[in-house]
Amino acid sequence: MHTGKPTEVRRRWARGQKFTLSAAGAEAELAYRDAVLGARSSGRPALEAALVAWSAPRGVAPGDGVILAELSGKRVGFTALCDALESSGMVPDEIRAGVGRLVDAGIVELVPLASQVMT
Repeated sequence: MHTGKPTEVRRRWARGQKFTLSAAGAEAELAYRDAVLGARSSGRPALEAALVAWSAPRGVAPGDGVILAELSGKRVGFTALCDALESSGMVPDEIRAGVGRLVDAGIVELVPLASQVMT
């Protein structure tokens, strides 16, 4: 009998897949910025509470806002996203899970691959 933790299904994206914010994502990113700026001078507990209040209605994790900030106004591939977020301390598996949650929530969209675009 297996008694270990259940493993989360690892999401796989097509090679060269890029991501961008949807219209709802642009609104969510603005709300994320407002939450961070509003709580900035109030200390860590206030920031954590603001991020939970931001993320809960969207069905995402509080840390997913960092991904939104990086995608704002851009079309970014997974490798470039990981490189950009490396200094934040997020590891690729966390970023992959966050992107998956954001895609599922309709906040992030997949940019059609060149092979999917009809001419």
